[in-house]
Amino acid sequence: MSHGKSCEHCTGSHTGELPCLATATTKARAWLLLEHPGPWAERIEQMGLPIVAEATRAGVRPQLIRRPGRRHSGLPLRVFVGYSGETPWLESRVITDPAELDSLDLAKVARGERPFWGELTDEAVLLVCTHAKRNVCCAKTGGPLARHLAKRYGDKVWETSHVGGDRFAANLVCFPHGLYYGALEARSAETAVEAYLRGEVVLEHLRGRAGLPESGQAAEHFVRQHTGMLDVNAVRVTSVTGTGPFEVMVTAGDITWSGVVEAVETSGTCGSECSESVQTYQMRDLTLHSEAALV
Repeated sequence: MSHGKSCEHCTGSHTGELPCLATATTKARAWLLLEHPGPWAERIEQMGLPIVAEATRAGVRPQLIRRPGRRHSGLPLRVFVGYSGETPWLESRVITDPAELDSLDLAKVARGERPFWGELTDEAVLLVCTHAKRNVCCAKTGGPLARHLAKRYGDKVWETSHVGGDRFAANLVCFPHGLYYGALEARSAETAVEAYLRGEVVLEHLRGRAGLPESGQAAEHFVRQHTGMLDVNAVRVTSVTGTGPFEVMVTAGDITWSGVVEAVETSGTCGSECSESVQTYQMRDLTLHSEAALV
């Protein structure tokens, strides 16, 4: 039986020493969050759930979710569908029959269009990765964190399957915006959640915004750092060009900034068990481009 990989001996893993800037998934803006109390296979694609394969084919990222510390079998089950792009939204529905999933228009979700399959929710959904069979450290650090957050934030908190970036466990993803945080413990996680609930980001431990290229995530981070603008909706990456270094344009309120983002190799590693590269980004030539432009 596989018990998952471990980053226990990886330099800097789970300590905040490895840079987590610009490490959110670049491949997902459309989401299907499907309650499945467990157990979970190493890869959720191996579990034989038709909706997982259908979502993947449609360009929607499937995540399995379950309540921290609680297990039940059978129905009903909670399902969320959402989009974390320019105009984020999240729908929620409780199903009593898996056949109800057949009426979900995944193609619309992939395009960022509401399918009107569930009720629009303005409640935050907070996912903590606890996928032990994918990486033991996600359960070792994520499990206790999920239970801790659930005591404070109740049903907003779910455990989830692999979100990427095992070396940054414990990982938190905040919906509907798809904001990734990493290398969290109880206090830093609470700080991130409190900020999100009031409509802001915290730059410390922020991995990035899902669906943006890494260079775009870095650009958003640096512009927020430079301007002090933390409102979750106030900063938007409008352009990323080049293959590295990258020319970027970012709007912050009514002001547009331009600059150059380039990758920088780091000295830390995540060990032979982790295939992800370790690099970070820096920004240079950050310039006030124009006011009230590209907005």
